[in-house]
Amino acid sequence: MADFSLADLKTLRERLGTGMVDSKNALVEAGGDLEKATELLRLKGAKSNAKRSDRSTSEGLVAAKEGAGSTVIIELACETDFVAKSDKFVALGDKVIDAVSAAGATTLEEGLAAASGSQTVADLIGDEAAILGEKIELRRLAVVTGEKFSVYLHRTNKDLPPQVGVVLGFSGDDTDTARSVAQHISFADPQYLTSDQIPTETVENERRIVEEISRGEGKPEAALPKIIEGRVAAFFKQVSLLDQDYAIDNKKSVKTVLADAGLTVSGFARFKVGA
Repeated sequence: MADFSLADLKTLRERLGTGMVDSKNALVEAGGDLEKATELLRLKGAKSNAKRSDRSTSEGLVAAKEGAGSTVIIELACETDFVAKSDKFVALGDKVIDAVSAAGATTLEEGLAAASGSQTVADLIGDEAAILGEKIELRRLAVVTGEKFSVYLHRTNKDLPPQVGVVLGFSGDDTDTARSVAQHISFADPQYLTSDQIPTETVENERRIVEEISRGEGKPEAALPKIIEGRVAAFFKQVSLLDQDYAIDNKKSVKTVLADAGLTVSGFARFKVGA
């Protein structure tokens, strides 16, 4: 039998979080060499990760971290809620958001390449996936710039980490209203800040659809232009934050609420796990 101590076994388990049997077998195969055993377990985990590559990841968490002039938000995904609520997965989320924020990453590729200790975020996730036995992926990353920020993380289930996250960048002093607007975003799911930001092809496609629907309903030809524009305006109210009815008081638009509070929004991001 290979020569290794209980201390070696304990070190290996703590280093990678692997089970007693797997750790012992790796030390035996490595002839008691702790570093070689670590390498063997990581390679074994990598092979397992490759086999899991086509599995779906519909669970996970959303995390955000504020910095000077910008705030980053991520979605870290896994396969099951069992893993999503585990301490190891939540701790992994903390490590990933810290690394991504420290690196100033603005894209998913930069986030995965960010340093976390002596390895990249991609390698860190790969190692943790091997330990947890599920496919884990950094699915999305966004950065919001601004003077101030309101971060709202919502738990859809008390046993799970945050599943919906919003970062709102703004200027002004009414932080209570800023937080309320961030909560509104989590509920209303706007896609754009203003209607001017909606791509022209998206607007034209919506106009074509509502025209076809209106004609199919047998609306009078003379009334069609007004009906179509009214329905396009309703589309704007659905997808544009400033045009939306305020969730707390639907007699006001978000634009009016912000103006009354002396707030100007510089941008926002909203992630929902699995969406």
